Amino acid sequence: GAKLCMLADMLGSSGSLTGVDVAKHRLAACRTMLQKYSLGDRSRLFVADGTSFSILPVNSNLGSMEAFVGIEDNGSIFSEWTSKRSWKDRQKSKKAKAAGSPHLPSTSEPELIYYGKDSGLVGLQKRYVLHPSTDAAACTSGYDKVLVDAECTHDGSIKHIQKFEFWGWKTLDRRVLNVERTGNLLHLQLGLLTNGFKLLKTGGSLVYSTCSLTVAQNENVVQQFLSKHPSAELLKINPADSWPCRSGGIQKTLRFDPATSQTSGLFVAKFVKL
Repeated sequence: GAKLCMLADMLGSSGSLTGVDVAKHRLAACRTMLQKYSLGDRSRLFVADGTSFSILPVNSNLGSMEAFVGIEDNGSIFSEWTSKRSWKDRQKSKKAKAAGSPHLPSTSEPELIYYGKDSGLVGLQKRYVLHPSTDAAACTSGYDKVLVDAECTHDGSIKHIQKFEFWGWKTLDRRVLNVERTGNLLHLQLGLLTNGFKLLKTGGSLVYSTCSLTVAQNENVVQQFLSKHPSAELLKINPADSWPCRSGGIQKTLRFDPATSQTSGLFVAKFVKL
């Protein structure tokens, strides 16, 4: 939520912003922050799997109506967003809570839980906005910029690591040191980076970042990604020349840590789509 609010503040009165998270409770907190600081007018929030999310920026599909031939039109349009939920939505929420999982099943459709009055959705037909994109369409009508704020072990976050003093060694072992957990995270991180890049338009830029200090979750993920995507190229982050950070294990990537920058750990890599 904090990063999305910062981006919304930087966006100002132009463009729009799409937030995606698989955990509905995290997006609900993000929605609360956007409303609290009056930053949500140009934002949209989707509960969705970031490794498969495929909805392009608003209006990007409207110029090609052939894509919607054969799609049923029930006349449903986006009216101004309200916090009041329909009976159907409330029933779905109850079932999800009863199942005991805060995460969206991988087979579920993306759920739009918030959109601002200037997000471009109000008055549009839902079938145009929520239509999944193709790789070719994304190259010309995709996002100008993408931030992949990937799930990680948080081992670079000092405040997070300090909590294990109270949580105990078993929790540390399960969440940070467990080999299976780390393996699953690496697969997820590569999937998030790959799909984020797929949604990027040609010439657009993507930032991949974690708060882990490990090479496996940072440089190794970047290296694997670059080896499979010849249209991706690392960009030098020019403002970093004056930042208190050091180069990562791959040229043009950055690392922050307690010794270098007196901060928690942070890894940053910036790509362009050729």
